[in-house]
Amino acid sequence: MKIAAVFLALASAALAASSAVVPRQAQDLRAVTDRLSFVLTLPDFTAQRNRRDPPSLDWDSDGCTAAADNPFDFPFLPGCQRHDFGYRNFRKQRRFDQGNKDRIDKQFKNDLYFQCGQVPAESACQRLADIYYLAVRRFGGPVDSKRDTLASEAYAEAVKAYDEGVAKAQEEGLLPVLNPT
Repeated sequence: MKIAAVFLALASAALAASSAVVPRQAQDLRAVTDRLSFVLTLPDFTAQRNRRDPPSLDWDSDGCTAAADNPFDFPFLPGCQRHDFGYRNFRKQRRFDQGNKDRIDKQFKNDLYFQCGQVPAESACQRLADIYYLAVRRFGGPVDSKRDTLASEAYAEAVKAYDEGVAKAQEEGLLPVLNPT
């Protein structure tokens, strides 16, 4: 009887330990996702993405395919890739709520601004980054958010600011004048 009780206690402990492993692994994966999404610099994230490390995360990206036109080829792709990473993995981990969407979108804007720091026409680049950011705020992800006239007005203002920023950069010789097609 005593042996049966000891066996039962050991079996219960082993079962409890094995069931605790899954949540711990999921918790660790969430922490890794948070670190990759919000803590690492964009170049460090890109290096990690190129290694696909850890392989259990979703590293797929459609780039900036649904984004506004980028006629001056500002270097937004790494920021779009991290944004896709955040959306995909937070969804997969069932954590894609309005608060996390807001965090991912804000990091996206920060990443685009970081990339704009690498181009001579930084201000015009940042104005296009503002448009990209407002677009994901309004249309990105399945979280039900209000799409009101204020958001439309902010988008229209951002487009106007971008056009003005491009014109100024062109006057300063920082961007070429493009022929309308």
